[in-house]
Amino acid sequence: MAVKAHGSGALLRLRKVGRSYGQRRALWPLDLDVAAGTCTALFGHNGSGKSTLLRIASGRDTPSTGQALFAGRPISEDDPEVRARVAVVGDTVACYPDLTVREHLELVTVAHAVDDAAGWIDQVLADRRLADHADALPGALSSGQMQSLLLAAALVRPRDLLVLDEPEQRLDPSARRRLAELLVAEKESGVAVLLATHQPELAAAVADHLVALEDGQVAAQGPPAEVLPHLGTSA
Repeated sequence: MAVKAHGSGALLRLRKVGRSYGQRRALWPLDLDVAAGTCTALFGHNGSGKSTLLRIASGRDTPSTGQALFAGRPISEDDPEVRARVAVVGDTVACYPDLTVREHLELVTVAHAVDDAAGWIDQVLADRRLADHADALPGALSSGQMQSLLLAAALVRPRDLLVLDEPEQRLDPSARRRLAELLVAEKESGVAVLLATHQPELAAAVADHLVALEDGQVAAQGPPAEVLPHLGTSA
């Protein structure tokens, strides 16, 4: 199943990408193009294949069939260019229990040689409503604050492609609205966004193109306003 390209040229390009684990097929072969300055949303329930596709798109997993390309080169988490240009917010919380919120972000900026790291960290902490928790350890954060920390870690570093796996989870309604505003701003700055979600409101607010997955296959695709009503949900 082919997924339409957006914009002029695709930064992320998947061709006949599929994934099987033993006898279980988690993702049937599909094509996917995502250009800079656009957002593609993967929509579906848990187990639909969204996370599998995101792991392949970020180089964290290898497809069983087909090829995944970033900026024209095979995607691999071991590739320094992929690590430098692809920021990921995954579906699991991975933090160091003895590092504060600020220290987590400092670690990211050091790894990516960010200029004016202190000022940039302060800005991201304020934007993510974490300024009052900068010196807190992860164990003292709420689930929503932990999710904000994961987002902050992706935003404090350079990126051309932002890959997010259900970033709205654990966020309250006001934080979800800020997330939508953030992702729109990311697109406007030229970042390519690939987003997995099961929240129709978020998909409608930020996505240029929506791909509905069911049992590892493309069930429908197109502009969110056209696809969502046919999925038994509303934006």
